[in-house]
Amino acid sequence: MDVLSDAVAAMRTGRPHSSRRDKHAPWGMRFAASEGAGLHVLLRGSAWLIPARGEPVALGTGDVVFLAHGRGHALASGLDVPLDGAVPRPAGNPPLKDPDAVMLCGYYALDRGRTHRLLTELPEVVHLPATVGADRSLRAAVELLGMELEEREPGSDAIVTSLLDTLLLYVLRAWWRRERKGTGWSAALADPAVGAALRAIHGDPAHPWTVEELGAAGGLSRAAFARRFTTLVGEPPLAYLTWWRMTTAGKLLREADLPLRSVAERTGYTSEFAFAKAFKREYGMAPGQYRRRA
Repeated sequence: MDVLSDAVAAMRTGRPHSSRRDKHAPWGMRFAASEGAGLHVLLRGSAWLIPARGEPVALGTGDVVFLAHGRGHALASGLDVPLDGAVPRPAGNPPLKDPDAVMLCGYYALDRGRTHRLLTELPEVVHLPATVGADRSLRAAVELLGMELEEREPGSDAIVTSLLDTLLLYVLRAWWRRERKGTGWSAALADPAVGAALRAIHGDPAHPWTVEELGAAGGLSRAAFARRFTTLVGEPPLAYLTWWRMTTAGKLLREADLPLRSVAERTGYTSEFAFAKAFKREYGMAPGQYRRRA
């Protein structure tokens, strides 16, 4: 299984949203803090991203920024522009001139209670500057999304939703390629032994995995594997297995009309009682109550 895709799917809720914004200088937009994550692509012109923490980031044509942590931020044509200075153009009135900046703005609703560890490592701002010849898949997805938002042909709603999901994965993949380090999740996904164990866990979370089995998947002894996994992932193998099982259970309860017995079996529990006890310990409520709230 693809660990990155799984991690994103587990915390995503509902459908992502997007819009195209044509701006005439001077302009400034403030985005409030939220439970979701934000994505901006500058299709034309230049702008400043002003994050809640850290220094402003200068953006140029083709730049992509992803803000994973839901903190407030702003976009503006200049650092001295009032952030409430953007005045919407009345519907039906054509623009007086070509826009100085054209942007794609996307929003992903997330379950912050189950944020995957690999997403918590992301910085305040993931900035991917446009580079000739680099990240061709990312650029192709951006171009397609821009076309769909501009033309709004039949089927655009479904296409835009799929492209936003695709774009998010391309953004994360591109960032990890550029920022690969010796520790953390970028290293864990690239490590042959730990990567093999993670794929095994995600591929079959119901299997009664042991540390020995997971280590054997990557060709390491039990002790060597446990040390390496804990160093890179930040917790022991079986602790991560339990966390992923409960994350999978939450997603099944939210999105699938399965009896609790089936959810328990799919997440490695031989009885509903054992599953319900583990679930309540993790979520603070019974599985049935969680499903009703969801």
